[in-house]
Amino acid sequence: MPATEDANALGRYLRARRELISPDEAGVPDQGNRRVPGLRREEVAFLAGISSDYYNRLEQGRDKNPSEQVLRSIARALRLDEEATAYLLQIAAPKGPQRKRPRRPEKVSDGIRTLIDSWPLTPAYVHGKYMDILAANDLAVALSPFNAPGHNGILAAFLEPEMRELHQDWDDMTARVVPYLRSIVGADIHDPRLVEIVGELTLSSERFRTLWARQDVKHKTTGTTLFRHPQAGPLELRYEKLLIPGAGQTLITYHAQPGSASEERLRLLASMHAPDRAGSSPAAADQPARGNTTQ
Repeated sequence: MPATEDANALGRYLRARRELISPDEAGVPDQGNRRVPGLRREEVAFLAGISSDYYNRLEQGRDKNPSEQVLRSIARALRLDEEATAYLLQIAAPKGPQRKRPRRPEKVSDGIRTLIDSWPLTPAYVHGKYMDILAANDLAVALSPFNAPGHNGILAAFLEPEMRELHQDWDDMTARVVPYLRSIVGADIHDPRLVEIVGELTLSSERFRTLWARQDVKHKTTGTTLFRHPQAGPLELRYEKLLIPGAGQTLITYHAQPGSASEERLRLLASMHAPDRAGSSPAAADQPARGNTTQ
């Protein structure tokens, strides 16, 4: 993520969102002869009640201090939801000088480790701000080896071929995970770890490049995902994402509908991978990160 991109994050976001909304969605008469997708700059300016010149300066990065009122007017013109509007306000906020901060190892508390280890029938793992896997219980790793500490959720989703086989809904899953990463990172797009992740994915995955360019922001905390597990067979599981206060970490759990075939298969998988409690260790320890099952 080059410094020039970081410098005009607001402009890139406005342009991406402008190109994604149709005239019909925005309530603008379509006169035809459109050479580019989405709305024209002057149409956004008109809907937001600002001058075309001022909107152009914002999108081109020549004006970096719009008021909150102006930003909210643009958000309404672009039909941004509450989460996308909050992201817009974040990236437009004035930035002080960026000092290079040493990256500290992320640690999961003993209490959280004990908690997820106490759920033998519930796959559960913890990831950090950039989706590095920090801890996981046995069933989470049995569900996907990429849930183990040392992997990174978004790298695995796009770069590990096994993920396409494991996730029956791979297209939907990858379409969810990119907006999710943007939502948890917020305006902190200069962080070296994020630059490293986005750089690797941009070079290696055309699908990631397409999804990242959309600038979607969505923190979906619950939903359903479909697995095609090599041992347990097809699994339809509900996921929940729970923010761990103050840690910048997220706890993710899976469960099946009670009484369903998926619940029976999940129990079977748990029995196949039940640890020897006499000699087992707690949820795996923190390790350097690389690619996981994600949402």
